[in-house]
Amino acid sequence: MNWRGRQHDVVSSERWPSPASDLARDQIPSWRPWRPGAAFAVGVGLLIVIAAAAIANSLWEHSTLATTDGRLGLAAASLIVALAILLSVTAFLYLSSRERWTRREAAFKTDLLNLRARLDRAELFFAAEHQIVLSFSDPDAVPETDGDPGLIFPGAGAEEILVFGSWLAPDMAEAVEKRFSMLRARGESFRITVTALSGRHLEIDGRPVSGRAVLRIRDVSGDRLDAIRLDEARAKTEKDLKSVRALLDALPNPAWARDDKGKLTWVNAAYARSVEARDQTVAAESGAELLERPTREASADALASGSIWRGRAPAVAAGERRVFDIVEAPSGGASVGLAVDLSEIESLRAALDRETQAHAQTLDQLSTAVAIFDRSKRLVFHNAAYRQLWALDQAWLEQIPTDSEILDTLRAARLLPEQADYRIWKANLLSAYQSIETDEQAWYLPDGRTLRIVVNPNPQGGVTYLFDDVTERFQLESRFNALTRVQGETLDALKEGVAVFGSDGRMKLCNPAFAEMWTLAAEQLDDAPHIDRVARLCAPAFSDEAAWDEIRTVVAGLQDQRTGFERRLARTDNSVLDCAAAPLPDGATLLTFIDATAGVNVEKALTERNQALIDAEKLRNDFVHHVSYELRSPLTNIIGFIQLLGDAAVGPLNAKQREYAGYVMKSSSALLAIINDILDLASIDADAMELTLEEVDIAQTIRAAAEGVQDRLDESNLTLRVLVDDAIGSFGADGKRIRQILFNLLSNAIGFSTAGQTVDLVATRRQGEVEFKVSDRGRGIPPDVIDHVFDRFRTHTSGSRHRGVGLGLSIVRSFVELHGGHISIESVPGQGASVTCVFPAQGVKLDLIEAAQEK
Repeated sequence: MNWRGRQHDVVSSERWPSPASDLARDQIPSWRPWRPGAAFAVGVGLLIVIAAAAIANSLWEHSTLATTDGRLGLAAASLIVALAILLSVTAFLYLSSRERWTRREAAFKTDLLNLRARLDRAELFFAAEHQIVLSFSDPDAVPETDGDPGLIFPGAGAEEILVFGSWLAPDMAEAVEKRFSMLRARGESFRITVTALSGRHLEIDGRPVSGRAVLRIRDVSGDRLDAIRLDEARAKTEKDLKSVRALLDALPNPAWARDDKGKLTWVNAAYARSVEARDQTVAAESGAELLERPTREASADALASGSIWRGRAPAVAAGERRVFDIVEAPSGGASVGLAVDLSEIESLRAALDRETQAHAQTLDQLSTAVAIFDRSKRLVFHNAAYRQLWALDQAWLEQIPTDSEILDTLRAARLLPEQADYRIWKANLLSAYQSIETDEQAWYLPDGRTLRIVVNPNPQGGVTYLFDDVTERFQLESRFNALTRVQGETLDALKEGVAVFGSDGRMKLCNPAFAEMWTLAAEQLDDAPHIDRVARLCAPAFSDEAAWDEIRTVVAGLQDQRTGFERRLARTDNSVLDCAAAPLPDGATLLTFIDATAGVNVEKALTERNQALIDAEKLRNDFVHHVSYELRSPLTNIIGFIQLLGDAAVGPLNAKQREYAGYVMKSSSALLAIINDILDLASIDADAMELTLEEVDIAQTIRAAAEGVQDRLDESNLTLRVLVDDAIGSFGADGKRIRQILFNLLSNAIGFSTAGQTVDLVATRRQGEVEFKVSDRGRGIPPDVIDHVFDRFRTHTSGSRHRGVGLGLSIVRSFVELHGGHISIESVPGQGASVTCVFPAQGVKLDLIEAAQEK
């Protein structure tokens, strides 16, 4: 619909034409011929009446009824007259209605001409302004557009215009969109002035017209634009004034405004409270003054000269005497003022001074060195630790030196870190005065100290230095880190599985051996699993719930006393682990798992082998003991009969027989000695050997042993040299066993000696011990054999003519140890050997005898 149609709709809504249309009706020539038409209508009516009368008369004359009844003729005549009257009235009404319709048609034509004139003027006025109009008959229909769409942007259609964000700033587009939605939804009118992205100033006017939503956008310029700008400036000024007054109302300080005569025109809420007025309006209208007269007069004098007045004066505020810092300034013939209450500030200043003093005293007691510099880089505070740290003179520091001067002094004393470029380093350090971030550094001084430096910029300007001597801490930390690394490497290198659980039952660390031992992936242990989860992960290899419950109790249970824990775990894969738990000082628990499978298997094998050896040894001992006893009886008989054969009373023997009898006698004696040795060893092994303790004369015992081997010495062409002090005395022992010991030692030395050599037997007493030493000059004992010379049934001829069953030295060691002594052997291959037996000189103690028997 175009603008012409809209104007027509608006005017057509009027019910009746205006009086001007009636006046115009008389001036239209088409209304004048109404009288001839009326005369024609009357004439037609009369003709109809005459015709009706003639017809009636004819009917009357020819009707047979006319002769018979005169009343019918009268009725016909009445009917004709009535019809004539009806026709006349009808003609008259027709002529009257036609005249009325003709006048109304003339009025409509006049209104149409007026509306066309108004439409032409409206189109002229509409075209006179740069604008565009959108009309909405239905919210969902496309709007009808009139005007210049290029006002928005070239080629813009209705849909593009309604996308306000395409040609308005986001905030303006949002405001227009909101108001436009209210217009279409509720019919609310609006008017708003906006600035398009193209820079044009536009006025958007929206209002409902005859059930339609009409949106008009026009360009404003010239006086209209100036008026809009002035209106905006006025609105902004009022808004700013309200904001300033709202801000002043929010202030706790009294504020006021006066006119050119000094009368109060406005006060803030704090002023009203200070003068104890009900509200601000009452305070301003009543002229309640906060300041005293001298203060107001001094302010008025300054304002009269156009200058700002500042001063400090007392005043009574809310019933209390307070001191205010007052500022009053002229403003366009009027004045505004503000009073700041200094009472609380003075109180805070005093409290701040006390706090500063307390702070300084506290800092002076700290071991951390503190130095504070102001914005001019001068020292304004330092504590005792600062002076002691740098060994600076107190008098010099009281002169307030600069930061740069102090750094130069410390550099001269070689108390600063060595730098390649001192000036750059110093400039970087002093750049903290322009920084807002705290800087932390570590200084390694030439004297070996390590300092932690914190440079903290002060909010009011300047910096604060904090110096901490962390030499000891760095050393401890370095040692701790090294120890931690060593422990970590040690744990990782261990074959034993190690895991540490915290007091909350979660794993803190474990070594690779633990994961490998329980077949756990690294990602399963990365999130510090709980002991319950570890138990579930390890269940495929070991599912004993009772054992895990015990481990779980040690790790995460609430116990009155934390104790250790040891248990052997037999897993499903036939492996055996020794598990041990140890509480740690920090509340954690250390679990160790050692693979004892090999040890258990070896232990089991050794146990079985040891039992077999015990059984075999028992069988052997029983066999040897039994056989020895069975052999001893017939051998004794043999020796007895041989001795009888050598007796002359039995009968003489020839020389050959006596020779053979001597051989038999010698062999039987040797066999009897072997059997006796075997029986002695069997008795010692069965703990049945008992010593017959007595005072043994050392010299006599040696002579008896020497006589026993004299025949062997003669046969081997050897010399026995005995070295013994006549005053050596005696000692407590079993004399028979001592002689047997010396006899075996001498026999062994004779057996490993060659003809012409000498065998030495030396007896000495020293430091509460009696020592017997037998030495030979034979071939000696090889190093690989010397450790086995005391083993039973082990004999080593070493190329000599000595033969034996290997029991001599074994019996010697057993008898010596049974006496509580000890035996040792020394040998140099090719130079002989020496065997030394040491006995306690005070006699054999019972406990030593028992210990020897146990061995």
